[in-house]
Amino acid sequence: MTFKKVSGAGLLALTALAIGLIAADGALAQTTAPVAPAAPPAPKLDTGDTAWMLTSTVIVLMMTLPGLALFYGGMVRKKNVLATVTQCFAIACLASVIWMFYGYSLAFTESGMNAYIGGFSKAMFAGVTNETTNSLAATIPEWVFIMFQMTFAIITPALIVGAFAERIKFSSLLWFTGLWMTFVYLPVAHWVWGGGFLGAAGVLDFAGGTVVHINAGIAGLVACIIIGKRKGYGTVAMAPHNLVLSMIGASLLWVGWFGFNGGSAVASGSLAGVAILNTQVATAGAALAWMICEWVIAKKPSLLGVISGAIAGLVAITPAAGFVNPTGGLIIGILAGIGCYIASVHIKKAFGYDDSLDVFGVHGVGGIIGAILTGVFADAAINELGKDASVVTQVYGVVVTIIYTAVVTAIIVYIVKAMVGLRPTEQAEEEGLDITLHGETVQ
Repeated sequence: MTFKKVSGAGLLALTALAIGLIAADGALAQTTAPVAPAAPPAPKLDTGDTAWMLTSTVIVLMMTLPGLALFYGGMVRKKNVLATVTQCFAIACLASVIWMFYGYSLAFTESGMNAYIGGFSKAMFAGVTNETTNSLAATIPEWVFIMFQMTFAIITPALIVGAFAERIKFSSLLWFTGLWMTFVYLPVAHWVWGGGFLGAAGVLDFAGGTVVHINAGIAGLVACIIIGKRKGYGTVAMAPHNLVLSMIGASLLWVGWFGFNGGSAVASGSLAGVAILNTQVATAGAALAWMICEWVIAKKPSLLGVISGAIAGLVAITPAAGFVNPTGGLIIGILAGIGCYIASVHIKKAFGYDDSLDVFGVHGVGGIIGAILTGVFADAAINELGKDASVVTQVYGVVVTIIYTAVVTAIIVYIVKAMVGLRPTEQAEEEGLDITLHGETVQ
């Protein structure tokens, strides 16, 4: 076998040919190799979502002013109606300022102790601009999310007022509200919604069963026991002075709750729709259940009973509204109506505490019922988070909230007692808080 000598020019030609073949093979490989999918575009601000959340914010604020103020104001005696509505109004103002100074930041930002409390990076809304969003509500401006969450921070301490109505000094109430918001509401809100340990553990709370209602209900029970009973409780008639006002207030609460629960979807889609539908059927079911219990046991269905039942249903469906289907919502409402009736009428009487307007009986018990039953009726077809729902996890969230709220609330009440006292004089309480604390009366 013989080989021909290859000239220099021929060698260069062969080299060029080899390089060309290699390059062509590489190009072919590039065209046939799988291409990594492009990252999904960042969510853009949505005008429909924003419009819904602005509407929800307005009607949730309406729940406190004037809804809760009228609901509570009609149930107290005439001599204390102005004091009661003034407390609700003042709390709305104080809570708003606290939310701006540091409340939003502690509830919804990260820190070195992020499992337990947020940081101060957005105190006074630092860093919030027309372009920023919160990761929990990526399609609406952060300004709107801030305001929506502010309305929750307003109504929660205002709910507590009903537990010790007609027997607390106004100055004491303001100190209590400031301390309680700081050391109870903000941490619990962070635990559940702001990236804290309860949310990480899988505790489901769509719109505030633990954050708002169990929190307020337990705080009200602890505070009313420490403050003590109203003068003459159990021996003096303490009937509501104007149940028409209470009915109007309850109706405003019912309508506002559509924003409370539906708005917690933070979008104007189907999840908001089912949350609103669940709110309606649960409320109706609870009102009927309470009314029937009262009709059977006390022989007369009362207006106070049916509106109290409605509030119980609103409370109980709050943690479940965006996780259950309407059948589950109705069952939750009916069970809440029965459970809250027993707690408000019979358990309170058996233990003898003076929860003036049944804050624990309705909000505490209703919140507990709703939170636990969320784990029973959560439906993955409604919300994919429902696939991981667990009664054990829900009970864990309830127990943690009860223990923390009870202990810290008791400490706060005793601190306020040491600072400024808790109750007006017996004479002032006898005359009524309207005239003795505020210099006004209802004609």
